[in-house]
Amino acid sequence: MISPMRKKKFVWYFAFLVIASGTLVSCGSSSDSELIGNSVKLSDFEGVSRSDAVGFTIGDRGYVGTGYDGTDRLTDFWAYDPVKNTWIQCADFPGEGRNGAVGFAVGDKGYVGTGYDGIEKLKDFYQYDPSTNTWTQKADFPGTARYGAIGFGIDSLGYLGTGYDGNYLKDMYAYNPTTDTWKHVTSVGGSKRRDAVAFVINGKAYVGTGVDNGIYEDDFWEYDPATDTWTEKNRLSDATAQSFDDDYAMTGSNRVAFAIGDRGFVATGGQGVAGTDIWEYNSSTDLWEQIHDFEGSGRTEAVGFAIGNVGYITTGRSSSYYFDDLWGIHPDDTYNEYD
Repeated sequence: MISPMRKKKFVWYFAFLVIASGTLVSCGSSSDSELIGNSVKLSDFEGVSRSDAVGFTIGDRGYVGTGYDGTDRLTDFWAYDPVKNTWIQCADFPGEGRNGAVGFAVGDKGYVGTGYDGIEKLKDFYQYDPSTNTWTQKADFPGTARYGAIGFGIDSLGYLGTGYDGNYLKDMYAYNPTTDTWKHVTSVGGSKRRDAVAFVINGKAYVGTGVDNGIYEDDFWEYDPATDTWTEKNRLSDATAQSFDDDYAMTGSNRVAFAIGDRGFVATGGQGVAGTDIWEYNSSTDLWEQIHDFEGSGRTEAVGFAIGNVGYITTGRSSSYYFDDLWGIHPDDTYNEYD
């Protein structure tokens, strides 16, 4: 599947099929027709199909849990081993079943908090230790109870903010696992938002997308924890005049994001749709490039995480259909529609 919005321009040649030694050979330059990146289907997520779950990476494993299956808010948690391509069930999350929560890792621990249990917005907060497969309740998030927030870890601190508590939010708090304390830090620049994305490159966080009172936001911000400052970067759509010419179409909500090295990736979700687009961010140039489309079914409210040089997308939904498939995103491979 190739998006008509692709930035990359390709020169396609009419191919003459030449039979040589029983092999079909395409004449012309193959490099001109190669797409960027490839999706590979992997072992299905082993829990029930769900959307709006949380995910994070600790070491060489990805972790996925909580969420909503169309009937129940869930508490089960799972670890993915990319070497064996298998899932391992972990200890259940001890809080109320929820969707729209935040999950992130700091060092060798994972953290999950906030969300919605079907009745109440939440602000409780928990730590997961994979070495003992145990959960410990920590100090409550000090902001208002909410769902649809963002979270990320940088060095020894975790960060949680934005979301929806009955109003749209842009506040941000830092969590210190050593002291089990929270501190209010500078709020995200620009618009309030819920269901946005965040990823971390070289010790700085990048935040964008999301919705605020029915408006899909296109502002994009870089956070430097060393100075506690936000810097606006190039916007995520071509709706306003910018200093470069490109077809940007990344606005939307309930997308997934992850980082590989010095590149960030935003995928799926969209403006009330179950999307398949994947965008790659170059932090050096502050520019985006649309790469191959996600080869699984279009979806929103999925989970994304990265292990090494591979990104992963799993779960999510399209309308009332919930997913449990897992796909590896290889941004440097050549596209192969048959993977």
